[in-house]
Amino acid sequence: MRTLIEHLEFAFLVDANDTVLRNASIVLDDDRIVDIGPAAEVAARHRGEAFDRVMDGRMLGICPGFVDSHVHLSETLSRAVFPDNLNTRAWVFHWAKPFYAHITEEDEYWGALLGITEMLRNGTTCFIDMGSQYDPGITVRAMEKTGIRGVTGRHAADNPPPELPRGWTEEMARHHFFPSAEAALAELEACVRKYDGALDGRVRCWVNIEGKEPCTLELHVGAQKLAERLGVGTTYHLATSIEEAKVCEEKYGCWPITRIDRAGGIGSNLVIAHGAAVSDEEVALLASRGAKVAFCPCSSFKLGKGATAIGKYPEMVAAGVTVGLGTDGVSAAGNMNLMRQMLIVAGMFKDARMKPDVFTARQALRAATIDGAKAAMWDHDIGSLEIGKKADFILFDLDHIEWTPFHDPLQALVFSASTASISQTWVDGKTLYSDGKVHGVDEPALRRKARELAAAAVERAGLHDENVETTTTLYDNGN
Repeated sequence: MRTLIEHLEFAFLVDANDTVLRNASIVLDDDRIVDIGPAAEVAARHRGEAFDRVMDGRMLGICPGFVDSHVHLSETLSRAVFPDNLNTRAWVFHWAKPFYAHITEEDEYWGALLGITEMLRNGTTCFIDMGSQYDPGITVRAMEKTGIRGVTGRHAADNPPPELPRGWTEEMARHHFFPSAEAALAELEACVRKYDGALDGRVRCWVNIEGKEPCTLELHVGAQKLAERLGVGTTYHLATSIEEAKVCEEKYGCWPITRIDRAGGIGSNLVIAHGAAVSDEEVALLASRGAKVAFCPCSSFKLGKGATAIGKYPEMVAAGVTVGLGTDGVSAAGNMNLMRQMLIVAGMFKDARMKPDVFTARQALRAATIDGAKAAMWDHDIGSLEIGKKADFILFDLDHIEWTPFHDPLQALVFSASTASISQTWVDGKTLYSDGKVHGVDEPALRRKARELAAAAVERAGLHDENVETTTTLYDNGN
């Protein structure tokens, strides 16, 4: 199908020059962009051509679809359950693990569908999901129903604590922790071979592991090497907080990224989730290795990871490290809204350092689009509006109070607009969200089902109990 959207008020190309066009038109051939530019020039190039669909772009603006560089779709039913007085390690060990121990495959599917629906309403067209607790096929089914693009995998760890804490179960430990790194990698390879490239290429399956203390050094390094051999990526949590860095230093004499690198495990196919506790030397190390970082501002704010105090994200960008934006899971961040992440990242370092030219709106938009696509190893196809790339984009309704008035569309997008003015979300040349609805999803029924399943899971996990621990010493000693 040939589609022309003409006379758009503006177009963010997010190309190498960060071009912003006024009065622009875009031409699509099925799932690809075949032309984009000033409206008069596009009209001249296609004079006399018959289109299957012509859309009036007046009072609309176009932007590449957002790419969420780090999300937990299997966590979606835990929204607004965990308190906001937890550091990262207590959050994981005493709240997230019990939740995971008590969700079913059915819970995961409906949670994934709910999360993807929220993403599409918020302009996210691609994501890097940490993976299923059971099987990547659960997420793939939700992706098939909605039409979104994304990376998923199978959760893996291999270093359980000697005694299971409150809320953990033996069953969870069996499917959560593999008996060895070798066993974990064998299962992850099988998942990649089964699911990578599914749904006509909209699905990519990676060698994903949990990372940090629940994974041995052998698994960290092995995941990166296996992914390299299979031609895919890997992502895991690392250097997520100063507490993690201090525990690592006490045990091994160095911070987490340095430890993995000394074993040969930092490579260009690795996306480090969070990367809050990173030294100046490690910034240079990441740049030299070509590793990427997924920064989740809302998660850092809720869990007190220290982005504004010790975070080196502006230094990473300056050094050439690809930094994408992620939302994390909804229990850590509260939302799957990359526009909110853009607003925060475009302001937090200016304020913390009292330097208004640090991590600008331009860099925030790149982090949410092309740099996220680079993290996903998909930037040849998505992340910018350029000829030959996939037709993944967002249309904003500019006849909206938050766009009235505006002069500079970039300033308006990052500092004034919200997802309320998203009119349409497109993936692969198809409209997946428009008229206030995600197509193919019965949203009222989905919300009812999610509320029902979430309430039952929280009760099974005992997370409604006021006595759940808010501090931890788990993994402080031993391996």
